[in-house]
Amino acid sequence: MFGKKKVKKEEYDKRLLQDLQRLKEEVATLRKIMKHSVDMSSTGANDLAIAECKYFYLLREARNRNISAR
Repeated sequence: MFGKKKVKKEEYDKRLLQDLQRLKEEVATLRKIMKHSVDMSSTGANDLAIAECKYFYLLREARNRNISAR
């Protein structure tokens, strides 16, 4: 009962790091696609902007929670 909060925090921190890594790879992939694209569509640019916003939000949340990927 008394250690439940710590266990949940560790679980959420682990999930946050996994999501952060996944979004980092997604942003890198989308940037690569947009860089090599001949005709940049607005849909691709929008997808990249959304992915970057999500990534930076999770990055800010990780900094606020004082967690790092070691």
